Amino acid sequence: MTPFSADDVVAREAAVMIPVYGQMSFTPKRAAGCDIVTTDGRHILDFYGGHAVAALGYAHPRLTRAISEQSQRLVFQSNAVALDIRASAAEKLISIAPKNLSRAFFVNSGAEANENALKMACMTTGRRKILALTHGFHGRTAAAAAATWNAAESWYGFPSLPFDVDFIPRDDIDAARTMIDSDVAAVILEPVQGIAGAYDLSFDFVAALRQCTRAVDALLIADEVQCGMGRCGKFFAADIYQVEVDILTNAKSLGGGIPCGVVLCTEDISAAMKIGQLGSTFGGGPIAAAAILAVIETIEDENLLHNVRQREAQIRELCVTGPVTSIRGMGLLLGLICDRPAVEVQSALLDHDILTGTSADPNILRLLPPLVLQAEHVVRLANTLSQIAPQT
Repeated sequence: MTPFSADDVVAREAAVMIPVYGQMSFTPKRAAGCDIVTTDGRHILDFYGGHAVAALGYAHPRLTRAISEQSQRLVFQSNAVALDIRASAAEKLISIAPKNLSRAFFVNSGAEANENALKMACMTTGRRKILALTHGFHGRTAAAAAATWNAAESWYGFPSLPFDVDFIPRDDIDAARTMIDSDVAAVILEPVQGIAGAYDLSFDFVAALRQCTRAVDALLIADEVQCGMGRCGKFFAADIYQVEVDILTNAKSLGGGIPCGVVLCTEDISAAMKIGQLGSTFGGGPIAAAAILAVIETIEDENLLHNVRQREAQIRELCVTGPVTSIRGMGLLLGLICDRPAVEVQSALLDHDILTGTSADPNILRLLPPLVLQAEHVVRLANTLSQIAPQT
């Protein structure tokens, strides 16, 4: 088969796909580590990680071996039968989860995880009101999107919401105390708001959410789809905030590139679920379970949580330069606050073969690199930023 050029690939997709994605100006051919090789021979340093998915970078031998070996043994069986690899993945997840979360339910994505978490909250409390936070993002399915800030005004699309919903201004403790009452089934939050531009909530605010929800027997749901699985420097941000949540969701980095997600919950919430009330055809499939197990074991064995903390410190030390005036976020979920529209900085970096992301905040450049990021990669980013003159 004759290889197609990058322009050919773009045209072929455009001819058959529903045109809902804005796409980058390059076409990947292969990748290894933090390096993406394009169809026209460029080597691009990846500080975006495919929306925070590539936890171990690309072509990590342990992950690719786990996927290959599992595919040769058993590609698929549903949850109608128990699987050793699914049990191993669940056991491993529970071992690293916050101590009060002892049960797992596997799904296919972050949106599906949040959808089920919200459903579980309504079912276990018997209430029909959800509180989320301003600027938060929880997914594009019916319930997850209903709890996403500004979705109803822009892209929600469904004729009605599945529950009553309101939004607490982020970091507003007084508002939280006023809004969290006995009508509320749950409060859902991202400890570090990813799409909002790596906005890390204040510790006092998160503690107040826990205090207020407990006072009215409402649940606290931590959406760690983007900030979890080691990205913030511990396996889960809830442990950094030292707040005991009732339900925690995770996806993205969880499978290192294999689609998967999980809902973690307490024993009491699990006991309230009956056979048939939750379900997912592909959730916890053998290949996804093998990938989850490999990702967690690699993070542990390669001491990647320590690496995340080291690289964060290095980025904070070196990368307030050029157009970057300050940095927010945690670990390797960082927002570089720029003195101009972040899209301009993103474009300039891509011209130098460094891939970064933007966010809902027009002045925030978002970094979501693989957890295997190396010191020399940060030096390269800092040097390239320093070549972009600050605005006067």
